[in-house]
Amino acid sequence: MSAGENERPTPQQVRRALARAERGAALDVGEAAVLLAATGEDLDRLTAVAARVRDAGLVAAGRVVEGRGVVTYSPKVFIPVTRLCRDRCHYCTFVETPAQATREGRAPYLSPDEILSIAAQGAELGCLEALFTLGDRPEDRWPEAQAWLDEQGYDSTLAYVRAMAVRVLEETGLLPHLNPGVMSWEEMNRLKPVSPSMGMMLETTSRRLYETKGLAHHGSPDKDPAVRLRVLEDAGRLSIPFTTGLLVGIGETLAERAETIFALRATMKAYGAVQEVIVQNFRAKPDTAMRHADDLDLDEYRAAIAVTRVVLGPKARVQAPPNLVDLEECRQLLAAGVDDWGGVSPLTPDHVNPERPWPSLERLRSITTECGFELAARLTVHPEYVRQGEPWLDPRVSAHVAALATDEGLAKPGVRPVGLPWQEPDGGFASVGRTDLFAAVDTEGRTEDRRSDFADVYGDWDTIKEAAGRIVPDDRVVGSPRSALDRQGLSALRAAEKDPGNLSDEHALTLMTAEGSLLEQVCRLADDLRRETVGDEVTYVVNRNINFTNVCYVGCRFCAFAQRRTDADAYSLSLDEVADRAAEAWDLGATEVCMQGGIDPELPATAYFDLVAAVKQRVPEMHVHAFSPMEVVNGTARTGLSIEDFLIKAREAGLGSLPGTAAEILDDEVRWVLTKGKLPTRTWIEVVTTAHRVGIPTTSTMMYGHVDNPRHWVGHLRVLSKIQDETAGFTEFVPLPFVHTSAPIYLAGVARPGPTLRDNLAVHAMARILLHGRIPNIQTSWVKLGVDGTRAMLRAGANDLGGTLMEETISRMAGSEHGSAKTVAELVDIGAGIGRPVVERTTTYGRR
Repeated sequence: MSAGENERPTPQQVRRALARAERGAALDVGEAAVLLAATGEDLDRLTAVAARVRDAGLVAAGRVVEGRGVVTYSPKVFIPVTRLCRDRCHYCTFVETPAQATREGRAPYLSPDEILSIAAQGAELGCLEALFTLGDRPEDRWPEAQAWLDEQGYDSTLAYVRAMAVRVLEETGLLPHLNPGVMSWEEMNRLKPVSPSMGMMLETTSRRLYETKGLAHHGSPDKDPAVRLRVLEDAGRLSIPFTTGLLVGIGETLAERAETIFALRATMKAYGAVQEVIVQNFRAKPDTAMRHADDLDLDEYRAAIAVTRVVLGPKARVQAPPNLVDLEECRQLLAAGVDDWGGVSPLTPDHVNPERPWPSLERLRSITTECGFELAARLTVHPEYVRQGEPWLDPRVSAHVAALATDEGLAKPGVRPVGLPWQEPDGGFASVGRTDLFAAVDTEGRTEDRRSDFADVYGDWDTIKEAAGRIVPDDRVVGSPRSALDRQGLSALRAAEKDPGNLSDEHALTLMTAEGSLLEQVCRLADDLRRETVGDEVTYVVNRNINFTNVCYVGCRFCAFAQRRTDADAYSLSLDEVADRAAEAWDLGATEVCMQGGIDPELPATAYFDLVAAVKQRVPEMHVHAFSPMEVVNGTARTGLSIEDFLIKAREAGLGSLPGTAAEILDDEVRWVLTKGKLPTRTWIEVVTTAHRVGIPTTSTMMYGHVDNPRHWVGHLRVLSKIQDETAGFTEFVPLPFVHTSAPIYLAGVARPGPTLRDNLAVHAMARILLHGRIPNIQTSWVKLGVDGTRAMLRAGANDLGGTLMEETISRMAGSEHGSAKTVAELVDIGAGIGRPVVERTTTYGRR
């Protein structure tokens, strides 16, 4: 049952689909497309179903007062930061050119004073939200935009938006809702600390409207549906309450409209970050390419709202703008399943639809009441996210939200916003104002096998399983490993012997999947290359791991270390405790401390610099090896610094090198199954290459044996090779076998139980082969492999044992059974067991 591009469904098709909807059956895309064509009595039946779904959701959310459901709106002001845009949407009147702005006497951007004036006036009138509206990346198209930003000292439009959001928070108390169009993961991560919510309309998933000349989105790079869906996914990964929606009537077919609704449902289900879905009807505007197109018919609009409500279900918040229909028609929108009116402003017009003034709040309240509902003001962030707090609200804005919110998460009646400091004053950890945040704790025990929010912090497990199922290895990769020295295996082996660092992908994959006699030859070659490169000495460093906090809200699905702050096993160390542990390690002969911790949103902005400085002040000669690329990115979000400036400041504080962890598999298809909110591949690469460029060496890692396959291992090593060719900044490569025992992704039935011995040998040996001439040191993890496994890897190309550690919480929490510390004598014994000398090194592989 479907509705094609050029045909309307028959009445019989509509009624069959309608009967299923009335029974509460799950609809598919075809049935949804059919229902979008409902008219007359069929449409009335459809809207009745939608209204029942909406009402059930209001009851479940506790949004019922004396038997009346609560419909919400946000009192807001619209701040048009800039009307310049690089896109050319055929229906838009918001966007202007620099020449038009000059004729109207406007600068390319609103000035800070203009932005604050609008916000202040809104606060006086009882507004609670400042909606930042602007075009997409105008500096990429208009030199005038870049020139203005340069003059003001900002490197991008989004940097200016971030700075203005801080000023609005501090000087007016309004809550910024940022709506700057397409944003990258990195950009949203930097904006989250200054905004409780963000938004971007999906509009449509129709590629036809984007790719076809003359249609609505042609010539607009930011309207690529794949790009916009990625923004929604990234918002989910970062736990950002996000507003989105569909624009109905811009030339899409019923089938395309239905596909858009289902795409929104998939994102909602996967991440839970879509706080509301706007169903917006097209209104033609003069002086646009689509000025002669018909406005969307009211019945078709009602059907779109109703189908959206039925497909998205009772938990969704569905909004319809009350100014884009006649006021009396708002009754029909409520009857179709709407439970939110969106932003209504007593001060500023709807700058995107300036020809459609806002209804008076009194009249909107009257109509809402007459339809059997209560009208209540909300904040820009919806109530359920206000109530949950972390990880949805960054601590730097949570106080601003709390000042305006009731216990239920709605707006306090009659509240007036007041400016509050955005960021705690400098002064390090103590300035957080929580006496218990960095209290001393016992980090050895654990009272539960799962964190308290296991069921929801990682996203929807069924969706994750589906994504993992798409990473299906073909028979060539996993099903038929090569055990014999056949022609193909011999050919690959000979190529590796001749030029190991430059194998073709085909030869590399053949050897990575080797077993039996072929694997023995691969390990032999790797061992020969090891001897040729670094000799027979096995190296180690005397070090101490300091996991300074296990509070983390990223949601890595392989990690059993992370805790919520309220969990019994949560801990964070004080600066004095960190320095004490470094001093203890120095007294025991350590030359390095390795510091890594969870991504705790309540860490002070200067925390990473303070940690390094605390160690260096106590033990000036100690090498500080600290902070994964994920922690570096978290630091940039906390401080507002660029990656380069952050790393330079960390280096100046005493940082000596960076652990190249958080790499997992450098393939986003795999890493988005492994993690929810961790940085994408390109950002990991940017951090380590920037570190190398500013003189900070790093290690490199790969965690394998979960939902990946050998093709990914080869690809990962290729990425590292390319980076090393460009920067020469890696000191070593560390293969990290996945420890499955307590890993959530394994407990949920998604990942396999770690790599086999064959996998471990192949990865270590092929790392030596493929990285030959680039990264001289291959480390093997005794923590994860034990003594026998470590000795086997030392015979397969590895030459380094890593560190003595003294404590290693992350692997132990994951279920490793091989301890969390080794004495020097124990490390020497590992080498002695295979007749190899063991010698101490420094972090950067100098001899001690």
